[in-house]
Amino acid sequence: MSAGATGAPPRVAVIGANGHGRWHRRVIAPLHDAGRVRLVALVDVRPIEPEPAAPLPADAAVFTDHAQMLAVARPDVVVVCTPPHTHLPIARDVLAAGADVLLEKPPVLSMAEHRLLAAAVAETGRACQVGFQALGSAALAELTAAVTAGRLGTVTGIATVAAWQRSDGYYARAPWAGRRTLHGRPVLDGALANPLAHAVMQCLAVAEAVTGTPVRPATIELERYRVRPIEVDDTAALRVVPRSGPPIVAAVTLAGEDFVAGEVIVTGSAGRAVLEYPTDRLLLPGDDAPREVPGRRGLLENLLAHRADPAGTPLIAPLARTAPFTAVLEAVQAAPEPTLLGGDLVTAAGQGPDRVLTVRGVNAALREAAGSGALLSELGVPWAVPPVRTELTREEEA
Repeated sequence: MSAGATGAPPRVAVIGANGHGRWHRRVIAPLHDAGRVRLVALVDVRPIEPEPAAPLPADAAVFTDHAQMLAVARPDVVVVCTPPHTHLPIARDVLAAGADVLLEKPPVLSMAEHRLLAAAVAETGRACQVGFQALGSAALAELTAAVTAGRLGTVTGIATVAAWQRSDGYYARAPWAGRRTLHGRPVLDGALANPLAHAVMQCLAVAEAVTGTPVRPATIELERYRVRPIEVDDTAALRVVPRSGPPIVAAVTLAGEDFVAGEVIVTGSAGRAVLEYPTDRLLLPGDDAPREVPGRRGLLENLLAHRADPAGTPLIAPLARTAPFTAVLEAVQAAPEPTLLGGDLVTAAGQGPDRVLTVRGVNAALREAAGSGALLSELGVPWAVPPVRTELTREEEA
């Protein structure tokens, strides 16, 4: 009998409790303390790292095997925060055990995996929320409402620009870090697939508001670059041309000269809007300056509310909503190895695991790409190479 049926708080477990899983433990801790959930189990293949802000409850169990945990702890809700290439089998096990799942992004690595997971959701009747937490932003909701209401006129372009930095140590954080495959299986770390996936998903959410339906990509054009001997991109330019609606451009780097948190730029016939999605700062036509829009909704709390009232509280990030992102990810997986940048173009600062590499002029190039809707190669950037172009059939979109 489920927790909801007995009136007891939902039993929650975390699979992949170390690393980013500690963030999820910090989210769960106040809900546990308030009696809204009961944290019953943590799972990780390594010893559990202490988290001062989220101490392990005395009656919670620790496991190294998720299947054993599902059989013994019998959770109602499971957070899955494991390497992306493990998401599909673990999520299917969770659903088959009768639990709802909060699945970290990227949810899966191909449309074939997406279809398999969607089938498991349908067969079990359980909920699958995907960890695109920026979709819970009240600022994004205000932006999409402005788009729907016509405040920007006809939307002609959607773009994102972000410039972060990652050290050598970042690529040593796990065996799959910086890898395209591991033990013969796709892994697909990289700027577009992992840390800046939120930027891409925010653009897809805005495009959804333009047409009223999820994006159906017709073509995906991709330029990928790297400054280290890794197998994935740390700098990329992406353009998605949907079957309907405006084109979407993402220009991102983990080798930036200056920090750009992440901006979603929406251009319309009646004005331009800019959302800095990590900070929920929004500039709409008529605003004098960007303003913070409070009220971001947490994905776990939304999942709990959905469990209590499925008809009245839709999921913020249901699996179906992430299908266009997975289509993009599949194109990234199929693309050739990223172009290696070096020589005088790349500068280094720091030593050892703290060493950071940056690309000269990359911030200006990315801003121009996002502002114009062009790819880097189309702008004449000297180190840019022509994009890989993927044409999607209607069957591949599904």
